[in-house]
Amino acid sequence: MVLKIRQVGDPVLRQKARPLSRDEILDRSIQELIESMRETMHDAPGVGLAAPQIGYSLQLLVIEDQAEFIQKLPAEQVAERERRPVPFHVLINPKLTLLKSEPAEFFEGCLSLAGFTAVVPRAKRVRVEGLNEKAEPVIIDATGWYARILQHEIDHLGGVLYVDRMNSRTFFSQDNYVRHWKDRSIVEVTGYDK
Repeated sequence: MVLKIRQVGDPVLRQKARPLSRDEILDRSIQELIESMRETMHDAPGVGLAAPQIGYSLQLLVIEDQAEFIQKLPAEQVAERERRPVPFHVLINPKLTLLKSEPAEFFEGCLSLAGFTAVVPRAKRVRVEGLNEKAEPVIIDATGWYARILQHEIDHLGGVLYVDRMNSRTFFSQDNYVRHWKDRSIVEVTGYDK
């Protein structure tokens, strides 16, 4: 079932989500919620969705960066962002560790801020420890765009939105981004006021 995605200003997006117990994870209601989140993410379409975005203040998220999304991008953008397909997976009660690396700045959007985008600095490398949908422990070492997706979605679980981390001078409507900034380098975009 496709669920309604909550938009910025909804209080659930600013709450710290609660962890799930093993029994809760294995319960039919959470398993059904996971499937609904997958359908909602695909319908949007997006590459990640956290439970607070559909009104549940739970430490639960789904991620999938499909090859078809990446194929639509210019090759230099794919290389610059280190973007590779990521199969569907579930993360529950994730703990994020930023690994030493230079931060990367790229435009980000969010299903809960429909129609907007901004440049957001993120770590290029992360490690995430958590549980999967079977309540089994998982460890993910991620780089590039996958690391960005993980940081963005895990932020949602702490009530943080990308607007809290963005370069505020780069906050654009999606229409104006496409019209004026899409083909410019990040250096040009972030340095336009200098």
